[in-house]
Amino acid sequence: MNGCTKPACLPFKQWVSRVIATVQREGSYALEVSEISRPTPPSELMDAIVRLETRTERFHTELLESLHRSEQAWSQILDALGCRPDEEPEADKRELRLRTEDLFAQWKARLSITEDVWAVAVYILPTLAEAGQIGHSLETLSAKTGLTRQRVHACLRFLQKHRCIRQNGLTDSGNPIYVAERPPA
Repeated sequence: MNGCTKPACLPFKQWVSRVIATVQREGSYALEVSEISRPTPPSELMDAIVRLETRTERFHTELLESLHRSEQAWSQILDALGCRPDEEPEADKRELRLRTEDLFAQWKARLSITEDVWAVAVYILPTLAEAGQIGHSLETLSAKTGLTRQRVHACLRFLQKHRCIRQNGLTDSGNPIYVAERPPA
């Protein structure tokens, strides 16, 4: 390396000398990372993140709207029954109160729920509280939760196994109808 006397080799010889001196002094040598060589996330990844954020925002909006509709429905039921919100009607303690928050609390207290099961539960609970039953297809639940059809099916089986919901017939299109199950005594 030092045997070359051409002037064009001088910058390379100086650089090699700096590298050798640095290795002797510090034990290693690393090139400085320039701004140009820093990796940038691929546009596909950025697009996927944006789509995921949009889907999550849409899901939260739908959930809040569903909770609002459920609360309005319960207010109408209370008005029709002549009950006041501050008065608790005398009823059987095992009687299931079909309010979304109560169902959330009951399920959360009884189960150790994964995110997948929770996504399905969050989507079906407002409808269960509002209508008393739900008869969506697995494809619909899959589209709304972002889970695969098989995973949605597994989540529904989990909720059935733990007596959160039970199947109560079929819809005209052949989808199972689920109703809220009474909590264990």
